[in-house]
Amino acid sequence: MSFQANFTLRGRNPDVLTCIANLSNDEVFTPPEFANRMLDTLAEAWAERHDGADIWSDSSVRFLDPFTKSGVFLREIATRLINGLEADIPDLQERVDHILTKQIYGIAITRLTSLLARRSLYCSKFANGPHSVSTKFENESGNIWFERTEHTWIGQKCNFCGAPRSLFDRDVELENHAYAFIHTNDIKHRLSGLFGDDMQFDVIIGNPPYQMTGGAGGSSDSSIYHLFAQQAFKLEPRFVSMVIPSRWMAGGRGLDEFRGEMLNSGHIRNLVDFPDSSTAFPGVQIKGGVCFFLWDSQHSGTCEVTRVANGKEHVQRARVLGEFDVFIRDERGLSILRKVLSKKEASIVDLISGDTPFGIATNFKDWNEKDGDDKIPLHLIAQNKRSIGFMKRSLITKNVGYLDTWKVFVPKAYGAGESFPHQILGREIVAAPPSACTQTYLVVSPFSSEKAARSFASYYQTRLFRFLVSLRKITQDALRSTYTWVPKQAWDQTWSDRILYEKYGITPEEVSYIESMIRPMDSADG
Repeated sequence: MSFQANFTLRGRNPDVLTCIANLSNDEVFTPPEFANRMLDTLAEAWAERHDGADIWSDSSVRFLDPFTKSGVFLREIATRLINGLEADIPDLQERVDHILTKQIYGIAITRLTSLLARRSLYCSKFANGPHSVSTKFENESGNIWFERTEHTWIGQKCNFCGAPRSLFDRDVELENHAYAFIHTNDIKHRLSGLFGDDMQFDVIIGNPPYQMTGGAGGSSDSSIYHLFAQQAFKLEPRFVSMVIPSRWMAGGRGLDEFRGEMLNSGHIRNLVDFPDSSTAFPGVQIKGGVCFFLWDSQHSGTCEVTRVANGKEHVQRARVLGEFDVFIRDERGLSILRKVLSKKEASIVDLISGDTPFGIATNFKDWNEKDGDDKIPLHLIAQNKRSIGFMKRSLITKNVGYLDTWKVFVPKAYGAGESFPHQILGREIVAAPPSACTQTYLVVSPFSSEKAARSFASYYQTRLFRFLVSLRKITQDALRSTYTWVPKQAWDQTWSDRILYEKYGITPEEVSYIESMIRPMDSADG
């Protein structure tokens, strides 16, 4: 087989990189088609920034994938450069050696992916092996680096990624998922040690790990994808392009600073959002969807936003990302939100408790089914069903003032898949005094009477109420901040969508959109 054939045959179907299974939902292999869409977006931006020049015809541009897995980005970049530099470097072997040794670099996330990425890029797991397409490497790694990195433990957590020591303080034979790119306070110095003191990358691109299991110190997971993006920005490249979960747009533990940076820096030139992750990654469900962005160091201004849904692309050419503190993913909701906010009414968020309103955890056991002296009703989930038990009043030490008021309990979380129309929120409970609830619910309180509490309940059930919540609710959790854009009303009547649509000037077209997204509230517990 000729050397030329090694490259041309990779265009045949099936492409092996479309056939491999994902490591997990947190370490997702990028399909070649998706990687090429990101590269097309990069090339268009480069041409606009450089008077129409072709990035793939520039032999000086350096690319880095700092969290390479399958090597798909590196491979596709190499293929484009091999074609683009033909006129500049006619000899194929010389051209390939230049590209692989001077232009393309990667940092693997595990030892396994380092071998896979080298096989994708060099056609050999050893860069200097007899089957490698490059003749210039003197070491096995080539420009795809991997060495085990250790976590920096402070107490029971890693100082850099928040990994729990109990899970990831492992023997050297096991992967510890301490990713080199984010386990340093000086990323420029780290890369100088890996690739050379004069290393400056023009493009950083790839698909980082998404979260660290148990990163919050318990059973929950902690997002880490933003740490990779922030490190990339510190390297001061010309462009950064990454595919990440879309959760950052409206929520996520520890993502407030990152969201503010993304929305307000002015450097995000393109944002392509896939509310259903399987559209981008077939067979993979990532709650809240995924997106990719193109960060341009010289760009300052509006962003081209593309929402990909139901086989169609909806493009907004000049979107101001920082108009609100969270990002409105569906552009059709903007006019409705602006109408509601233009009234400048107070938000109901002041009526809503924080998490664990009475200090009673979901797994609280000190209750029984019998009422008695000094006992109050406790709303909880038992055997996967809504239940009412009884507990001693004296065990309540948090928000004691809520106990003896009329209030409404609303589920802290509600998930019913990614399809629409969606209910968005679970069914409310109007609770008479005295009463309490576990962490399963938030408390809306106080109300002066049962009539006022039921007035709120009628408002909660409207489609407009739940639509305004949906603009900030990107996963199943509906914490206090999720209700920020819902205005207070007078609690003296039964509210309906008809009344609210008239009050806020919602047009028939906007009503149709709301009702295509939000279904009527289920009468059953949800």
